[in-house]
Amino acid sequence: MRRFYYVAHGVAWRSVHNTFANPAIILPSIIFPLFFLAAFAGGLSSIAGVPDFNYKPGYTAFQFAFVLLQSSAFGGVFTGFAVARDFDSGFARRLLLCAPQRSGIIAGYAIGALVRWFVTGTCVTVAALLAGMSIEGGGVELVGLFGLGVLVNIVAALWACGVAMFLRTEQAGALIQMPVFIVLFVAPVFVPLSLLTGWIHAVARYNPATAALEAARGLIAGSPVKLVLAFGLLAGAIAVMSLFARRGLASAERAG
Repeated sequence: MRRFYYVAHGVAWRSVHNTFANPAIILPSIIFPLFFLAAFAGGLSSIAGVPDFNYKPGYTAFQFAFVLLQSSAFGGVFTGFAVARDFDSGFARRLLLCAPQRSGIIAGYAIGALVRWFVTGTCVTVAALLAGMSIEGGGVELVGLFGLGVLVNIVAALWACGVAMFLRTEQAGALIQMPVFIVLFVAPVFVPLSLLTGWIHAVARYNPATAALEAARGLIAGSPVKLVLAFGLLAGAIAVMSLFARRGLASAERAG
């Protein structure tokens, strides 16, 4: 455990340092969610006037839940890009040679992703509050909301690390990003699930991201829904993605 801690701490510190020392890394992770919040909550606010749209906190809060989870997921995805860059530069291979407990490498990258998302999530939350977002939930609900974000971030980070370690090149960027992007955007992003029609309703209904998104919106509204389902699915996804990331690490070890 001591070796695991030392490796995880070292990798996490390097990841965080590189992120905040390089504006080209940290700024996009902040600007993109703010852009989506402005575009969705501001530019599409008239959607709140459609019949049967009954979300009490308003459309800004409705979209904030999505943007918060989206920023969490892409915070994890960006970690995969960092892992791929480390393999292209040769640093990751040197790290594999010197790390006494290699599973700490995955944990370190995941911790770095989480720290980065805390900054992004804080910026998005402050921007939404300045824009007049109404929050009906109390302190416990807000803890649950950010708890969902933490789990989403961990799932995405483990997925991204696994893919990056399997392929070990920055050219894996599209494969790391696109599945996460598709899963998020076939959820009920702009209107509640009940207002979706056609194939998108059928897909969104069984999309695991829908449960997390509806749980987040329920927490903001002070009327929790699907919490057990959302947290259970995310916990299961973490278990699966942990195995996937560990297999990716094993693949990188065999490749030398």
